[in-house]
Amino acid sequence: MSEIFDELRAALWSVWHRRWIALGVAWAVCLLGWLVVSMIPNAYESKARVYVDVEDVLSKQLGIAGDGKEEIMRVRQTLSSAKNLEKVITTTRLGEGITERGALDGAVAALEKKVKVTSEQDNLFQITAEIGRSEFSDAENAVLARDVVQKLLDILREEYVIGSRTGISTAIGDLDRQLQERKAELEQAEQRRLAFESQYPDLVGGSDSLSKKVQDARAELRNVEADLAAAQSGLAAISGQISSTPRTIAGGRDATGPRAALQVAQTQLAELRARGLTDSHPDVVSTTKQVAILARQAAAAGDDAGGAPNPAYASLVALKSERQASVEALQARRAALQSNAAALMASQASEPAVAAEANRISRDYDVLRQNYEKLLQDREALKTRGKVEDKASQFRFDIIQQPGVPQGPAAPNRPLLLLGVLVAGIGAGVAAAYALGQLKSSFATPQKLERSFDLPVIGSISLTVSEAARAIEAKRLKQFAGASAGLGAIFVILLAIEFVSVGGVA
Repeated sequence: MSEIFDELRAALWSVWHRRWIALGVAWAVCLLGWLVVSMIPNAYESKARVYVDVEDVLSKQLGIAGDGKEEIMRVRQTLSSAKNLEKVITTTRLGEGITERGALDGAVAALEKKVKVTSEQDNLFQITAEIGRSEFSDAENAVLARDVVQKLLDILREEYVIGSRTGISTAIGDLDRQLQERKAELEQAEQRRLAFESQYPDLVGGSDSLSKKVQDARAELRNVEADLAAAQSGLAAISGQISSTPRTIAGGRDATGPRAALQVAQTQLAELRARGLTDSHPDVVSTTKQVAILARQAAAAGDDAGGAPNPAYASLVALKSERQASVEALQARRAALQSNAAALMASQASEPAVAAEANRISRDYDVLRQNYEKLLQDREALKTRGKVEDKASQFRFDIIQQPGVPQGPAAPNRPLLLLGVLVAGIGAGVAAAYALGQLKSSFATPQKLERSFDLPVIGSISLTVSEAARAIEAKRLKQFAGASAGLGAIFVILLAIEFVSVGGVA
């Protein structure tokens, strides 16, 4: 036991004898470590808790059933998959500057470590995202963490609806197959019609004497229909502009009604505030109340809130009247051409066999085309129903805890890291001083000298220190204490800075 005590005393003497070396190493290690700690970006964590009430609720009109629990389990397990995380990256600031596939895969792998989806109950689970990017500020990282969780919630909602519409997807697939079959039949009928018309170019739809007239009537009818489509498109565009153009505009000498009065009151309020009157001034209070009342009146009145007549609205109404007249004229012309063409085809009798074949081919083609269009409409209607399934669904998708912008960093634990660096610096200084002492061929105590050479030590000479040397030593001790206190003071200052800066994110 005495040997251990002697070794410990010798080690302490060796370190104290080289205390300036220990302090220098401690300063170097602490400064370097604190610099590294300061460069570590803060990571902010945002959370959301989601509850899903499971019911079998697919549309009764479709007669499709599904297992809601299995769908919830599937979506929850695949929410943090690479495919979904890629969507998150490409729709948030995490994807800024990423143009290559390799960089995108690396970002997905990094985000996968920061996103957690944990189950609290069968229908309750928590989504957590921790973001700390060095290229972003603390406030940007906090907002980005919230955005990542919000995007995961959006993906969860989309995937959940898609999962509940498995039957709809199957029905759409069946319709696609039927459409392919009808399309092939329609193309064959069109080929037969084209072949017939190419074989009997002058007998398309009738006899020789009327074929030319029928062709001219069809060509003119196509031109009229094209003009009619263009006119109807222009009329629809004008109608859309009229619906978004107010009949009256605020202001002007002829302006009347609540809207004009509201503008005058707002101008008066701005003048009062420009004069330096506060919001508690009686004039400002009364004018503010007047503005609020007039605003409600103007909102309730809508387009009739008063104001000067809008010349743009009048011009659009006049233009609409012109285009409406043009559309009606083209419709009348088209009806006349259709009646004329029908009369020509009905009067074809010189070639009854050819006319009958032409009618049969045209009828078959029309029937196939109508069936094809009907199937196409059904498929589009089914797709539309699937897109709005979440609105008509009886599933209850509740967000218990909305993702918010975190007010403080979740990582790193900077105060603990600063303390760890301080302890490591002191330990490194002590170790360096002790290591240097071991390299020196000297002995701190007579007992150690005796044990090393296995020879008796007759005696030792004590160190005699003069008053001047004592004064110098005392001064150096004060300097050492000041340098040591300075290291501790820097640690305290860094802690204070950290605690003050944590609250500055909001």
